[in-house]
Amino acid sequence: MPGPLVPLLLVAATAALVILLDLLPPRERKGHLAVVALVGVVAALFAALLLWGREGRAFGGMLLLDDFAVFLDVVICYAAALVLLLSIDYLRRNGIERGEYYVLVLLATLGMMLMAQAADLIVIFLALELMSLSLYVLAGFFQARLTSAESSMKYFLLGAFATGFFVYGIALIYGATGTTALDRIAAASGGLQLDPLLLIGFGLLLVGFGFKISSVPFHMWVPDVYEGAPTSVTALIATGSKAAGFAALLRVLFSTFKVNQPDWTLLLLVVAVLTMTLGNVIAIAQSNLKRMLAYSSIAHVGYMLVGVVAGGALGVGSVLFYLLVYTFTTVGAFGAILLLERGRQEAVELDDYAGLAARHPLLSLVLALFLLSLVGMPPTAGFAGKFYLFGAAVRSGYIWLAIIAVLNSAVAAYYYLRVVVYMYMREAEGAPTGPAPSFAGGLALAVALWGVFQLGVMPAPVLDLAQAAVAPLLR
Repeated sequence: MPGPLVPLLLVAATAALVILLDLLPPRERKGHLAVVALVGVVAALFAALLLWGREGRAFGGMLLLDDFAVFLDVVICYAAALVLLLSIDYLRRNGIERGEYYVLVLLATLGMMLMAQAADLIVIFLALELMSLSLYVLAGFFQARLTSAESSMKYFLLGAFATGFFVYGIALIYGATGTTALDRIAAASGGLQLDPLLLIGFGLLLVGFGFKISSVPFHMWVPDVYEGAPTSVTALIATGSKAAGFAALLRVLFSTFKVNQPDWTLLLLVVAVLTMTLGNVIAIAQSNLKRMLAYSSIAHVGYMLVGVVAGGALGVGSVLFYLLVYTFTTVGAFGAILLLERGRQEAVELDDYAGLAARHPLLSLVLALFLLSLVGMPPTAGFAGKFYLFGAAVRSGYIWLAIIAVLNSAVAAYYYLRVVVYMYMREAEGAPTGPAPSFAGGLALAVALWGVFQLGVMPAPVLDLAQAAVAPLLR
C-alpha cells in the first residue's frame, strides 16, 4: 500500500535530488540545495497531514500508518524544516556550506520518520542507525574545530555502545517469542510475563532508547555533543531525534509490553525523577549557553517521562503535545543563539549576552520569550505543556511526582532567567555582540515564535489531536 510510504518517499526522493543537484553548477553556493530540501520536507509534512485518520501497513506490516505516526511525522518535519531555514546563512557564514550537509539532514529526517512508523524491531533498529549515522557526521561538520571532532567521536562511540545493547535486546526478545513484529511480541508475551529472556531483552531495549532520548544515566554524551556540533545540528539533535526516540519508545511500551506496565512504570518513575533533577541542578553551573540548554534538554526528557509514567490518553497525549511544544521552543532558542556573533565567533558564553537588549531589543525579546516558554510561564506553550503533563500525573495518583516536577521547574527558572537578567540588567564589556543578517533565520524564528504562542493560547485543539493519536496504542 503506497499510502503509508508517501511522506517517507518524498523525503527520500528529495535527498536523491539534492545529491544530483550538488553535482551541477553553481559549485560555490549551495543555497538552492537548502531550498530544495526545505520544499521536500514541507511537502512531506503536508502529505502526512492529508493522511490523518487513515490506517495502513506496508512491507508485510513492518511499517504502520496510524494517527500516532502521522502526529510524530508532523513534529519531525517541523523540526527539520526550521533547522534547514536556520542553516542557510549559518553554513555560509562559518565556511562549511556543502551539499552533503542537506543530504545528511534529509537522511536523518527519513530515519526519524521511519522510527515513528516502525512496527517491527528490525525496522526500528534500521531507522535508528540511519538517523544516528547521519547525525554522527553532522556533529563533526566543523572539520577545523577540535571540539566538533571530539563531539562527533563521543557521539559515535557511545552511540555504538548503546546500539550493541539494543541489538542484543532484539536478539533475546526474538529468542523468547520467535518474532520481531511488535504486535506478535505483544501476543506472545502474554504468557511469558516472567520469562527472564524476555525481561532481559526488554531491559536492554530500554538502555538503547534511554541513550537516544538522553535520560539519566545515559545522558553523558549530551553536553559535549551539543557544544561541539554546529548549532543548527544541535537544534536537530535536541528536537527531531528526541521525537523519534519517544515515538519508538511509546509504541514499544504501550502496544507491545503493556502487560508489564506495572514493572516498567516503577522503573521509569525513578528515571524521570533522576533525569529532571540532575539536568536542572547541573544546568545551574553552566556558563556556556549550549551546555546549559543541553542539561536543560535532559531535564525536559524527565518531564516527558512523567507523562509516560502517568499513562492513559491524557498522559501519553501530553507527551506528544509536549514534543511539539519543545520543538518550537528549543529550535527558537538555538536559532536565536545561532544568529548572534561576538568578534566573528558564535556568542555562546553568558557574558556575551550582557547588555544585548540595549543594542538589539527585538532579538533579545525573542530569545527571552523562548526562555520563558522553557521555564513554563503563561501564556507560552511551555506552560500549557507542563500543565497537561503534571496534571496527568496528578490524575493518575502520582501527586508527589508532580510536586517534584514543579519544584524542578522552579529550579530551572533560575538559570533561564539569569540569561534574561544579563541581557536586560548588565552592562556589556569588550566587543559588542550582534546578530548576523539572515532572512531565512528570521523566518524560522518567526515560525517558532508563532508556534509557541499559538500552542500557548489555544492548546486544547492540538491536545485533542494528540490524545486521538495515541488511541491506537492504548486499545
